Amino acid sequence: MPVLPTAAANAPASTDLVKEAGVGILNLPNQAEELTRELYAWVRNDSLSAIGGIAIGAGLYFGLLVLRGWARRRLAGHSLFGNWTWVALKVFARTSSFFLAAASAQIVVSFFGGPGAWDTLIGFVFTFAAAIQGAFWTRELLVSLVEARARHTEDEDATMSSAVGVLTILINVVVWSITAIILLDNLGVNVTALVAGLGVGGIAIGLAAQGIFADLFAALSILLDQPFKRGDTIQVGGPTGIIGTVEHIGLKTTRLRALSGEMVVISNTNLLNQQINNFANYTERRVVLLLEVIYQTPPETMLRIPEELEQIVSARPLCRFDRAHFTQFSTSSLDFELVFIVADTSLAVMMQERHAIGIAIIARFAELGISFAYPSQTSFLAGPDGNIVEPESGDHPVRSAARKKPAASRKPAAG
Repeated sequence: MPVLPTAAANAPASTDLVKEAGVGILNLPNQAEELTRELYAWVRNDSLSAIGGIAIGAGLYFGLLVLRGWARRRLAGHSLFGNWTWVALKVFARTSSFFLAAASAQIVVSFFGGPGAWDTLIGFVFTFAAAIQGAFWTRELLVSLVEARARHTEDEDATMSSAVGVLTILINVVVWSITAIILLDNLGVNVTALVAGLGVGGIAIGLAAQGIFADLFAALSILLDQPFKRGDTIQVGGPTGIIGTVEHIGLKTTRLRALSGEMVVISNTNLLNQQINNFANYTERRVVLLLEVIYQTPPETMLRIPEELEQIVSARPLCRFDRAHFTQFSTSSLDFELVFIVADTSLAVMMQERHAIGIAIIARFAELGISFAYPSQTSFLAGPDGNIVEPESGDHPVRSAARKKPAASRKPAAG
């Protein structure tokens, strides 16, 4: 925060006085005496200007108080938790009366002047008040944005409330550290070594605890981005990964209850580095069924299959037919693909509808004489002319040759 210019250039002795007041308190009695003497001399020699400046400063201060109260009422009438008006109200409510008084005094001395020591002192007090007030505004803005972003999660997961608390602590440390450096710099303290030491110390701590900080910031990413929340069913690691229900989101790990019943603990960093499929935000469910029929199915029967499937799906109130088509020639089957939509987000309802439609397809295909295919292999024999010969036929070349072959003669045994 830049230091605001003051009128100290006209009174070098007063500048030294204020700098000493900032560094130590040993000369406070002498400083108070000099300030009192200059104020007395100002009122005695230029009483009209002194009284006018004090009156204008007091009027400006009370005017700022009235403006602050009016702005609070206006913002409160339109604020809802989490919206920008609510954030603005929380930030504006942190405006302190001390800052308004210091600002009023600074405005008066800037336009009307004053005793050298008082002019410098008021500039110093205003700089101090502005730094503190800026820290309050910045801290409240950042914390309000975090609370607004996490409003849903915070109500549903106590751990996320803890994460908000940790983030608030980090915001406080950063904001007040910067404010302290600014104030020390304005007091004449050389902060170069302090800033360098804080930088080296921060690097050392970061390297020593980088795993912990990585998981912590990953937890904060989950809080802010909300890819999932407690109670959601997610799949971690793509189609072949772990499926489970989120039971706990901690500052270092997230715990899933797998479908098989065991607890799966994953660090937040590893969790966010993998693909996550969230099954909780369905509006409807899409079902794809693969149907395989035998190659002996007549073409006219195959033409009827999509129509029959549409009638079966349309008979279910919760289901909406999407499409049914012949897709490919497989090794042992002719493949059809049926796609339909279940207008319910429940997994149990979707599985029940899929079950009912599957049974109805089996019954209807039995009525139409359509046979389902299964992995099989059939060998066909052919005659010398290349035509297929049925095994039961008398024209089988191997059997005919066996019948025509004469029986072997027997030789009499030696006597």
